[in-house]
Amino acid sequence: MRSRPRTLRSERWGGGESPQPNRAKALWAIPIVIVAFVAGFFLGRPSAEIAADPVAEMKKQDAQRDNEQIGTLTQQARRIHDGLLPVLEGLNTTAATKEQVTGWQKVTKGYVDEFAERPSAGTAVNIARSGLASSVQQLDLAVATFAKSLDAPDKQAWLETAGRQRDAAVVTWSIAATQLDVLNVDSGRGHAHIFLPSKPGQGALTSDGSPEGPR
Repeated sequence: MRSRPRTLRSERWGGGESPQPNRAKALWAIPIVIVAFVAGFFLGRPSAEIAADPVAEMKKQDAQRDNEQIGTLTQQARRIHDGLLPVLEGLNTTAATKEQVTGWQKVTKGYVDEFAERPSAGTAVNIARSGLASSVQQLDLAVATFAKSLDAPDKQAWLETAGRQRDAAVVTWSIAATQLDVLNVDSGRGHAHIFLPSKPGQGALTSDGSPEGPR
């Protein structure tokens, strides 16, 4: 009689039968199936369920912040514009009382202080706000120079200096106002022409004559 073939035993497992090849393949297939299932789950999810791009989300938040600040800055510019008109009219004269000049200084100093704290915003908004702030600072300096002319023996020299400072303030304001106009148009608000009165030769930018947007 033929002897039966011996069953291979594994010394590692204490003489037990060695695993069959098909069984080993099945064991290796389990983690592969799990990985494929997990990958398919995430790849098949709708895009809305996938975490948003942090860069895109940050840009969206910045755009919303700037849009709000454009509206706020435009209202602020209109209010300051109206408050500066009497000051500019006074600086265009050569005679004023100390009480009048003190009133101008109170107005310009108040606007300078108003721009002391500037909220964070995008570059385009910051340029417009900084331009307006610089303009009121120069106008405040012009008023201070005009005040010195009241008792100065060389009054005309002081008045000429105050006039140059006034002109610089008007030009700076016009640049900021142009930037603010562009921001309003780009944000869908329409034109916002908030320019201070200027004279020929000052070099100030002026309105382009386009229809004003709704306030």
